[in-house]
Amino acid sequence: MHIRSLLAIIFILLSCSGKQGKPKALKSLPGNNNELKMENIFPVHKCGDIPLPEGYIRKTYDSVSFPFYLRNLHVKQENNLVYLYDGRLKQNQNAQYCVIKMDIGKEDLQQCADAVIRLRAEYLFSQQRFNEIHFNFTSGHIANYLDYASGQRPAVKGNQVNWIKTARPDYSYTNFRKYLDVVFTYAGSYSLSQELKTINRIEDIEAGDVFIQGGFPGHAVIVIDLAIHKNTGKKIFMLAQSYMPAQEIHVLVNPDNKDLSPWYNLPYSNELYTPQWTFSEKDLKRF
Repeated sequence: MHIRSLLAIIFILLSCSGKQGKPKALKSLPGNNNELKMENIFPVHKCGDIPLPEGYIRKTYDSVSFPFYLRNLHVKQENNLVYLYDGRLKQNQNAQYCVIKMDIGKEDLQQCADAVIRLRAEYLFSQQRFNEIHFNFTSGHIANYLDYASGQRPAVKGNQVNWIKTARPDYSYTNFRKYLDVVFTYAGSYSLSQELKTINRIEDIEAGDVFIQGGFPGHAVIVIDLAIHKNTGKKIFMLAQSYMPAQEIHVLVNPDNKDLSPWYNLPYSNELYTPQWTFSEKDLKRF
């Protein structure tokens, strides 16, 4: 099969469209663009600056950990709008509390599970843990960053992938981003869900964990921060996502509890409602 034909099929199969969140009209919430004009400055600089409900404190994480990296992601200051890869505004501007300040490329690649892969890979790259940067294609073949950096490229024929050295070694960040675009092309929610480890008790949730439904379509959101009540020990958490078409990663509002938003309680039922998808507590996984 010609590679362009294969890509077209993959894009259709790995789309995030399909199962939607609990039907509910979202009212204007703190941080929602309905309250912020284009010229307004968002009042926080990092995810870790987002205010906590009374009585909660953020869990302490090691400064070289994945949760610490996520907590310190910078958010856009100039406006609170989500843009697509091609510069257009996302149609639904009611899902975000704030927007992560990170490029998304010029192609329709960095969608839902891809955003989770991006954040994990960026963290490992920043820690120079290059040998740990590897993800599976939907076919099951492994894509190692160090193989790509050494000059190897995937040769796709049907369901078979062979890595062949066709380029010069390049360990730059620019080439790292090219590697990620290759991963985004051939990976998705299905492959990522197979890689991650299931968490048996949702009470064990941590920042860096992922709610993911691997399928065709499927979706994924990542826990970017976590806090604990000083007296009761109850946990609350924040979520971030990208969606389809490829778009800026954004922190989600809580459509079920605007007073708690953008924080989420542990679900009291078996379902977790986010603005654009509904997850089961059994969908929680970890790198």
